[in-house]
Amino acid sequence: MRAVVVRRFGGPEVLEFTEVPVPEPGIGQVRVKVAAAGVNPVDAGTRSGFLSEAGIVPPREVLGIGWDVAGTVDAVGEGVTGFATGDSVIGLLDRPSAALGTYADYVVLDVDAVAIAPRTASPAEAATLPLNGLTAAQALDLLDLPPDATVLVTGAAGAVGGYAVTLAKARGFRVVAVAGSADEALVRGFGADVFVPRGDFLADRVRSVVPGGVDAALDTALLGLEVLDAVANRGRFIVFAAGAAPIPLRGIRVEHVWIHADGAALAGLADLVDDGTLTLRVADTLPLDEAVKAHERLAAGGLRGRLVLIS
Repeated sequence: MRAVVVRRFGGPEVLEFTEVPVPEPGIGQVRVKVAAAGVNPVDAGTRSGFLSEAGIVPPREVLGIGWDVAGTVDAVGEGVTGFATGDSVIGLLDRPSAALGTYADYVVLDVDAVAIAPRTASPAEAATLPLNGLTAAQALDLLDLPPDATVLVTGAAGAVGGYAVTLAKARGFRVVAVAGSADEALVRGFGADVFVPRGDFLADRVRSVVPGGVDAALDTALLGLEVLDAVANRGRFIVFAAGAAPIPLRGIRVEHVWIHADGAALAGLADLVDDGTLTLRVADTLPLDEAVKAHERLAAGGLRGRLVLIS
């Protein structure tokens, strides 16, 4: 089968399109025939060596690329219940050290990393949900705040940020969203109660509309200290990347969200897609053999939604 791997770190050009044996599912696993795989910044982090330098990926001769997948169950391993061949599913491969990722014709996943795909979404749309949707949901799980709390989301027009705005609103939080001025209508459409344009003196401008500061911040844009300054004393601050945590001043609890596969939570997110709560956004689709081009476009920035590779 076809797969995209890296054997050395660098720019998009190091992505290698190769032939490898079709993997076999083990006990408690399913094999998915890949229809679509999302292209995410973490994929670029694997390719460039950033995750290895950060101590997240141990030394390996070959690393697979890709976390998100949408496709069809092709084979089931011993002990698997709840899924059968032919089921349309989505899933998350949360092991960045794996030799094969979801940029491939087939991928094997633990059964508890898989959920039935949203009925109302195409495979390309569905492939944008697992990593970003679960990241947003698990970040909100860390807050431990009452439903009427005020939550700030930076990067609110981005893939994780957009989900975070919608999911925070669905949980009853008052949402203050930060994004570029041109994205105000988009972000308000996700459910933001208050919009603050990105720019200088961000904390001062947030505090002008939320006296005393917000109860928590989900800093998906990795702005760090300037966002921490917008959080009230003893508030919460959620970090989305290794090395991006500010000093926990004023008793603020600073925590990383370390994404993990969760099929049950993913099924809940799929339900929110089907009932119209969550909007899936595809920036563009490309064939699997244009993974290099996809990473070049990812590096160029300016995307709204995710690029998706189609097998």
